[in-house]
Amino acid sequence: MKTHAQAVVIGGGLVGCSILYHLTKLGWTDVVLLERDELTSGSTWHAAAGIHGLHDHNNISKLQYYTMQLYEELEKETGQGCGIVQPGSLYLAQTRDREHQLRMQAAKAKYFEVEFHELSRDEAERMHPLVDFDGIRCIMYEPDGGNVDPSGVTYAYAKGARQRGAEVHRFTPVISTTQRADGSWDVETDKSSIHADVVVNAAGLWAREVAAMAGFELPLMPLEHQYFVTETIPEIEALGKRLPLVADRDGEYYMRQEGLGLLVGAYEKDGRYWAEQGTPMDFGHELLDEDLQRIEENMLRAFERVPILAEAGVKRVINGPMIWSPDSSALYGPVPELRNYFCCCGIIPGFSQSGGLGLTLAQWIIEGEPEMDMFPWDLARFADWANKPFTRARSLDQYAHRFKIHFPYEERAAGRPIKTRPVYERQRALGAVFGLSFGYEHPLWYASEGMEAVETYGFERQNCFAPVAAECRALRESVGIIDVSNFAKYRIRGTGSADYLDRLVANTVPKEIGRSCLTPMIGLRGGIAGDFTITKLAEDDFLMIGSGIAERYHQRYFNMVARADSVTFESFTEAWGGFNVAGPNARKLLAHLTDADLSNDAFKFMRNQRIQVAGIDAVAIRVSFSGDLGWEIYVPLEHQLALYDALFEAGRDLDVQPVGGRALLSLRVEKGYGSWSREYSPEYWPQEVGLDRLIKLDKPEFLGRDAYLAIKDNPPREKLVVARLETTDADANGGEPIFLIDGTPVGRVSSGAFGHSVGASIALCFVKTEHAAAETELDIAILGIPHRAVILEKPPFDATGERLRA
Repeated sequence: MKTHAQAVVIGGGLVGCSILYHLTKLGWTDVVLLERDELTSGSTWHAAAGIHGLHDHNNISKLQYYTMQLYEELEKETGQGCGIVQPGSLYLAQTRDREHQLRMQAAKAKYFEVEFHELSRDEAERMHPLVDFDGIRCIMYEPDGGNVDPSGVTYAYAKGARQRGAEVHRFTPVISTTQRADGSWDVETDKSSIHADVVVNAAGLWAREVAAMAGFELPLMPLEHQYFVTETIPEIEALGKRLPLVADRDGEYYMRQEGLGLLVGAYEKDGRYWAEQGTPMDFGHELLDEDLQRIEENMLRAFERVPILAEAGVKRVINGPMIWSPDSSALYGPVPELRNYFCCCGIIPGFSQSGGLGLTLAQWIIEGEPEMDMFPWDLARFADWANKPFTRARSLDQYAHRFKIHFPYEERAAGRPIKTRPVYERQRALGAVFGLSFGYEHPLWYASEGMEAVETYGFERQNCFAPVAAECRALRESVGIIDVSNFAKYRIRGTGSADYLDRLVANTVPKEIGRSCLTPMIGLRGGIAGDFTITKLAEDDFLMIGSGIAERYHQRYFNMVARADSVTFESFTEAWGGFNVAGPNARKLLAHLTDADLSNDAFKFMRNQRIQVAGIDAVAIRVSFSGDLGWEIYVPLEHQLALYDALFEAGRDLDVQPVGGRALLSLRVEKGYGSWSREYSPEYWPQEVGLDRLIKLDKPEFLGRDAYLAIKDNPPREKLVVARLETTDADANGGEPIFLIDGTPVGRVSSGAFGHSVGASIALCFVKTEHAAAETELDIAILGIPHRAVILEKPPFDATGERLRA
């Protein structure tokens, strides 16, 4: 075994071998994989190994299609069979919402130019004569659906990596990982030690134990999962053809042909945790005790759909553990608190995602960033608030609702609340419906009087529509209070703090006390890694405000820029609370509570002051994400409730109203404001989203400057535009494909909402530049059905900013 490697991958399952393969494919050949047992040990070997392309998130769809196509290339490249079987998949809808979901997927398939189309019952019966299609509203067919051989794919990845110089060591358990001062790692095994530039934790069922060796925890929990395989079914034997898979999500089971029988698996409501306190080190290719009674209800539904199944004998039962994250998506990427330590764990649909995970993680390791925005998989979406009780509750909820539709903006209750701020009970008394915002309960909307504060979910407009409209009207017509405590808040202080910030962000940091600026932070490929408001509070004292959900994510970029010992960088997100007082009467309300001069001459837009509000020392910034006149007021968290009460008492005669996150979405969309992870991400160039005007190239140095110079003169591939839609019962929410009137795919929605102030359904869209001119007519697939839209020349609300600056 070699003593040094560019990268050591810990874990020889499907994903670990894919990462190794892709590292070599991108040019790193001095790489080693360490597996404690045999390749495929743990969860890989017993997987049902289904493959499919479409996903709710567009980038994940792209990577799943990459994965499916890669398997054939792997076979040709390595000579190792992957056991690819693609008879197609039948997707069944028993409910109106599931029909919406399938039609939305069919529209996305047209955008991706892949096959996923509707079948008649007659066509479906010819494909799968054993299925009873009674009660089915809609049938979709994915020709590329199928399954692969778990061991074959894993060994193909390993062989392909070896052919390019990688080493694979089986029966070589890692017993410790220790970081050196230069950021590299000593990886000790029971045989010897390897000095690695980079460590990758792809240890699957043992990811928690491997993470603990490096001094951190991963929010993961194993659960048992069962499927069974029948004896030979004569009717299948007589068919002489391969049957398509059956995806009956409303029935909560999956089914495919296995040999001359059927394989049926289920995610039951009464799930079972396994190895909660740690995965046994001697576990490998073992199975768990079978318990088919636990999935009996799911089986009965499968018997109703395929009656002949009820008569088949059971040949074998597979009950094996799978390890789940709190949202059932991968925990992937570099650990922000460590240097040169990457994870790729908690993958459930591994055989649909293994290639994409391996490719993008290899890009991240070698090139510094993946080429696509993969925040939905990024482990930084969780932090230490995702503790063991939360992970335990959430993982079971994800398992039990594996096939439940994930509706737009849906908030699951499992494991909550975790953290609340002092104002929580007051907001709840006002009718707040809460969502989870990076660990905290945060108000989404407020139920009107006599209305239960419970949200319904679906693809069409839901019960929050009218209350959100009322919140928007209240703010636009008078004044509203928006809780912005969930924004990330950083304090940068000390001699050299301005120099550090100027080398971090692309705009020029304010030089005068009392000034603020908006600025992008540029990623390593020249895209938008973040967008911030930076405020100069005093000499060598700055407040920077950004996306709350991205706080841990942005930590990576903050650490890329060296800070002098005299500079301190502290997160104040938990220490400070904040409210945005916004609307045409915002000045009147605040004037009741402060002696500060709030006139336009004394307190201009994008200025800040330290003032007293209701006797509380506060930082006031004249800015508002609502697009209206407003101030963001920040105070120490112990004064949050007192400030909240004072604001409402002072605004009583102005009919002040609380305003939640759903209303803020509507307000910012009709104003044309982008949001991080929606309109701003490393995937998008500044000139595509209108932030190039904030980049100051007269600065000799800032993060991503060279990368931006390399792309700044490129014409935008797409343009961010505002469109008005013709729709009556549903609005865009993000991800919907966009077509020209003739059906040519030209873009996608990034954010959408009904603009209650402008009386129209509005969407922020990325459209290919050659089709992004104002007045261009488009079709946007809402509920999978084309809805006419037109690109607007300017945002429909206050395009000139007069109200902001009033």
